Amino acid sequence: MQEPLSPQDLLRIDREHIWHPYSAMDSDMPVYPVASAQGVRLTLSDGRELIDGMASWWCAIHGYNHPVMNTALQSQLENMSHVMFGGLTHAPAAELTQRLVDLTPAPLQKVFLSDSGSVSVEVAMKMAIQYWHSRGQSQRQHFLALRSGYHGDTFAAMSVCDPVTGMHALFKDILPQQFFVPQPLSRFGQPCVEEDIAALEQALNQHQKDVAALILEPIVQGAGGMWFYSAEYLQKARELCDKYKVLLIADEIATGFGRTGKLFACEHANISPDIMCVGKSLTGGYMSLAATLTTEEVANTIDKGEPGVFMHGPTFMASPLACTAAQTSIDLLLSSDWQANIARLQQGLETGLAPCREFDNVKEVRVLGAIGVVEMKQPVEMKTITEAFVNAGIWVRPFGKLVYLMPPFVMSDEDLAILTQNLVKVVSAC
Repeated sequence: MQEPLSPQDLLRIDREHIWHPYSAMDSDMPVYPVASAQGVRLTLSDGRELIDGMASWWCAIHGYNHPVMNTALQSQLENMSHVMFGGLTHAPAAELTQRLVDLTPAPLQKVFLSDSGSVSVEVAMKMAIQYWHSRGQSQRQHFLALRSGYHGDTFAAMSVCDPVTGMHALFKDILPQQFFVPQPLSRFGQPCVEEDIAALEQALNQHQKDVAALILEPIVQGAGGMWFYSAEYLQKARELCDKYKVLLIADEIATGFGRTGKLFACEHANISPDIMCVGKSLTGGYMSLAATLTTEEVANTIDKGEPGVFMHGPTFMASPLACTAAQTSIDLLLSSDWQANIARLQQGLETGLAPCREFDNVKEVRVLGAIGVVEMKQPVEMKTITEAFVNAGIWVRPFGKLVYLMPPFVMSDEDLAILTQNLVKVVSAC
């Protein structure tokens, strides 16, 4: 049996061979070896503990090493860890699917299970294209998207991310060419201004014959800028899609399962999309899993066209372990007073981040549900600020001008106060 790696050997292998997300192999950015995780704390190999403000990129809503999650996965592991989904089925997939159908807006009745958020977006885009192909409108192979949006890193998903300010501009000449409308500037909690809707309607009117669907992140634009926009915009977007006979895809990968104060962000506008993508916190951060839901009408139309089947099928689709994690995570969430809990976190973020509003280097502070954002006037220096956060005993991973928090839902008031107070100290020293 191989001896455990020393921290020095771990870092050497990491430095010489491992490529981290959005990084260079010869980067001087520090990486921090994690030895264990419990609750809302990460324990580094040198013994330091960090309060996690990221919920591991927004997915570990129940924290780490949760006993109920652990027990459920151990039980499933003893029964069956994985089986192919082609021609076979199993109880974890059926139970999870029924739960998703019951929780999401009523028209969403058909569920395709995949293995990551980006893939769920690819699936949604394929569904939209196949739908129009089956209806004899095969020219509808393009998508309308919002500026400053983010939908994933695979190729079709990249094509509907912001083509100029987004992180995928390098690939713009080889990606499918899509249509874009300005980011809605109407803020959450306020009416939608006419200019926002006029721009959307103009694009739908101009490109209707070529557009398969409008894709957007409802209410919260995540990795594209952490922007919270008017629920009325979302409501009017649904109305315009109906008017111009364009499908609506809601990317709820970051917003689903309570993060914004509603179970799904579409509920803020009381609308239902034609296709919905969910992921990230779906499994409570335990396993990689995503789902794309659609309506009877979309599914039946695809079935009746050529080739008579939906053309997608990941190897690890509907993993029994991942489906068990998802079902258990959903049960944990819904058995709690999660709405009051999100309101508690929102209040803690509002109070804790408020001092940043007085800093000369801060443009704006905004909070919605369990999301807190400090927008700086200038991009942060990642190496310096990350080291400062770690030295302060917190794990925060900014990007660009945005220093933000999406803590686990189980974070106590005391830990949230420590997290925000130390974030404020670091930001004040920038």
